[in-house]
Amino acid sequence: MDVKAVESAREPISVFEQWFAEAQRKEINDPNAAALATATLDGTPSVRMVLVKSVDERGFGFYTNARSRKGVELAANPRAAMCFHWKALRRQVRVEGTVSVIPSAEADAYFRSRSRRSQLGAAVSRQSEMLESREQLVEMVRELEARTSGELPRPEWWKGYMLRPERVEFWIGEEDRLHDRILFERSGDGWVKRRLFP
Repeated sequence: MDVKAVESAREPISVFEQWFAEAQRKEINDPNAAALATATLDGTPSVRMVLVKSVDERGFGFYTNARSRKGVELAANPRAAMCFHWKALRRQVRVEGTVSVIPSAEADAYFRSRSRRSQLGAAVSRQSEMLESREQLVEMVRELEARTSGELPRPEWWKGYMLRPERVEFWIGEEDRLHDRILFERSGDGWVKRRLFP
């Protein structure tokens, strides 16, 4: 999809889906990886990479430990931004908006789709807390695995989050840094589109 197709689009999700399909074909590792920025109530920011597991008309879905730093920050200040960067395509997408918790049934279904080892790791992780050693983590997984069999239930603090976009910017790298930037901003039930200086 070239810049003219982005300029003619009426909303950003269909554009993202087309770009993402191309990234899945051309990016070597984790085309669904995005930098997620959150902030405390006083505005102290933090950023980390997450894997976005769903994109639909509601927004961009990801999963994490609600007791982690990002989970705590989202509970206090449910606004976030994320950025996808596909170097092989010379493209990036920036998303800003509000975050809500994904319904439990949907989070349960995704948790069940993970491998048993991933379920075990999520169940024992006290994400963002101090860890004495890697050996401690491995032993915690080993002990839980020995005590349980089959699928684990989703821990109540392991949740899905949906970033509902209010702004979505599509960036296309061009020669001489004359990049294309097309911004969609939510307006009522629709979107307003603008071109930005690079």
